[in-house]
Amino acid sequence: MRAVLTVVLALGCAEAFAQSPVAAPPDQPATASGSSNTGPFSGYMDFHFNKPDGQDAVLDFHRFVLLFMHSFSPRIRFVSELELEHALVEGLEEKGELELEQAYLDFLISRSFNVRAGMVLVPVGIINERHEPPVFNGVERPFVDTVIVPTTWFELGAGVHGELGQGWRYRGYVTAPLDAAEFSADEGLRGGLQKGSKSVAHEAAFTGRIEYVGTPDLQVGASFWSGPANVSIRRVESAVRLGEFDARYSPGRLELRAQYAQVGIREAGALNEAIQQLTGVSPNVAERLRGFYAEVGYRVWDAGPARDLVTFVRYESFDTQNRMPAGFLPLEEFDRKAWTVGITYYPEPDVAVKADYVRLANAGDLFPTRHVVNLGLGWWF
Repeated sequence: MRAVLTVVLALGCAEAFAQSPVAAPPDQPATASGSSNTGPFSGYMDFHFNKPDGQDAVLDFHRFVLLFMHSFSPRIRFVSELELEHALVEGLEEKGELELEQAYLDFLISRSFNVRAGMVLVPVGIINERHEPPVFNGVERPFVDTVIVPTTWFELGAGVHGELGQGWRYRGYVTAPLDAAEFSADEGLRGGLQKGSKSVAHEAAFTGRIEYVGTPDLQVGASFWSGPANVSIRRVESAVRLGEFDARYSPGRLELRAQYAQVGIREAGALNEAIQQLTGVSPNVAERLRGFYAEVGYRVWDAGPARDLVTFVRYESFDTQNRMPAGFLPLEEFDRKAWTVGITYYPEPDVAVKADYVRLANAGDLFPTRHVVNLGLGWWF
């Protein structure tokens, strides 16, 4: 906690010398004059300091992301996102990752109906499509949005999107499916993402989202994913069904958000047995995964750039062993609960200085509760 208090004091001193230019909307990058100006190039970056109890502290330049955009005409545009994680990609060493997370063409037909094709972000949850550091509290993304919903989730596909009357928006895509042979007890679906790299598409998956934004300060949404998962093990009729609901409400200085996600994996027992026959080890994949969180934030300062500070607390429950197939026992260490409390300071709307404390507990007796102090700096332009 000493590190968190140090940052709070430092931010207080910085505020005393700060000026207050007019702020741009918080969901758009800003220029020096306060107007939005992303241009054909934009991006975001963040680096972190993580200190778990009883372990060495780690400094990590977690993400360096560049977005490239081009308009062929008022009706056709190109959007791409290239991400380098953990600063270095080095042969077979687990030093980092270089990923093409977006690369699609938009065919803009009307406000209510447009066509998109290429590498797309799966429209599930709050964070997966909008995961830049200034748009969420906490140094790290919420656990539910990394373990239950495997953010960042992207795949080759095509579909439609648009805005309907009275504040409704929608997105729906057909994409390549997941590979259940790579699912795991602790990280759920994450290993099964094909990520557009020679993705096997013997059958299609379907995903979509609908949002309501017609009431000031309120945004609610629902998402789904549905498709086969027997890419590598065809004899097992495995499939995945995911449903998700979320809401955000920001009256005045108060900021509230909540999310619930549940995953169903068909033929999980047969999948475990087939993988054990191939590898000698059962992955103990559950037939149901479940997670939710609720977050309360409050703007202590709310006077524009250099005078903007949010405090928050978030509770999460996420269980990748929520219901097991017959003959398999849950691993209790993967039934987890987390409290996160922290601050986010905005010297500019597109720059976030973050500090938080995380208490991560589990239902098992073998693994102790973890306590982690995190510091971070993130920005987008």
